[in-house]
Amino acid sequence: MKHFIVLFLLIAGFLSAQQYSSDDLFQMARNAAFNDKDYNKAISLSQQALEITPDYTDISIFLARLYTWDDQPEKAREIFKELKEKGTEDADFFLAYGSLEYWNDNNEKALEIVNEGVSKNPLSSDLLILRAKINNSDQNYASALADLENALKIDPQNTDARSLLTRVQSNGVKNSIGVSYTHSHFDKQFEDDWRISTLSYKRGTKLGSVILKLNHASKFGDSGFQGELEAYPRISETFYMYVGTGYSADVGIFPKFRLGASLYANLPKSFEAEVGVRHLYFSDGLWMYTASVGKYYKNFWFNFRTYLTPSSQNVSHSYTATTRYYFSDANNYLGIQVGTGISPEEQLNSLLPDGVYKLKTFKVGADYNFTLSKNNLFTISGTYYRQEYRPETIGNQYDFSLGYARNF
Repeated sequence: MKHFIVLFLLIAGFLSAQQYSSDDLFQMARNAAFNDKDYNKAISLSQQALEITPDYTDISIFLARLYTWDDQPEKAREIFKELKEKGTEDADFFLAYGSLEYWNDNNEKALEIVNEGVSKNPLSSDLLILRAKINNSDQNYASALADLENALKIDPQNTDARSLLTRVQSNGVKNSIGVSYTHSHFDKQFEDDWRISTLSYKRGTKLGSVILKLNHASKFGDSGFQGELEAYPRISETFYMYVGTGYSADVGIFPKFRLGASLYANLPKSFEAEVGVRHLYFSDGLWMYTASVGKYYKNFWFNFRTYLTPSSQNVSHSYTATTRYYFSDANNYLGIQVGTGISPEEQLNSLLPDGVYKLKTFKVGADYNFTLSKNNLFTISGTYYRQEYRPETIGNQYDFSLGYARNF
């Protein structure tokens, strides 16, 4: 009796499966994988579909992807090798196969696969982006940059390419010397304008970028210097850090000490996030905590940042929303910024005493970055502040900045 029941169920299951075409089963497998995250069910449905149509290449590629996502790389490789023996030349085949090897840290094999894929599908932006990821991982930044630029020519609004291009361009700079100048005018708060100039040197290393800065500022008829050292060490493909410190003997002009640290994460779907801390020491220490989230979308980058400054009585808040529109690469864009409160990241604000961070401020600004011959970077920016410089006393501040950097 038991054997009869088992046989009946098998026959019923077989007849039920025959009610669906391979396309129906393929769609059901995709729904199981993407909507339900049930890879076992998706694998079973894909296998049933291939029993009906064994040469359905798209389903075979999808099944191999499922094995990849389900941490069964050997089963995925078996399918990819069979497809290769059949002479499969679809861009999606090379993308899926190359991704498997890349995700399993087999960069040499992944590059071999993707190179063949690009040779057969030169207009595939997805393959170019994957090859750029592999080369970026191997610190072959020039090749990665070339592939991303080509991908954006094919698909100018590709979000993944835009997001990765920003990181690759930063990683690929070996040396950079820069100068900048910021001028601030106050209608009420101070009689004299403030000025700050910066000379910087950036060095790219295998661990990340290191930046040395020398700042000179003038205010109240006096002037002083500040030295800063910053670094952006890479931890992994996902995480990197910012660490920075500064010192000045001219405490009336700059804070005596400045310290900062942040952890950044490159998240899926072109999101990025940051959490960090900043410390300024004037006559007393001032601690600030920051967090931000960013998103690349086509030619745009959106970012929202907050600073929280605790005191004995309350917590002061600062919020800034930034939008950039990229014209070509990460060094050519128009940015707009709107916010409330004071940010210690803004160059001239390092001259402000600690009490200012507890007052109310509204700001709006714009900046334009562009390059000439790729290695010459220029920056023009302006910011307007409506600032409470004393409790319930409002003044206006106007900042204008120019910057130039030479990469070599």
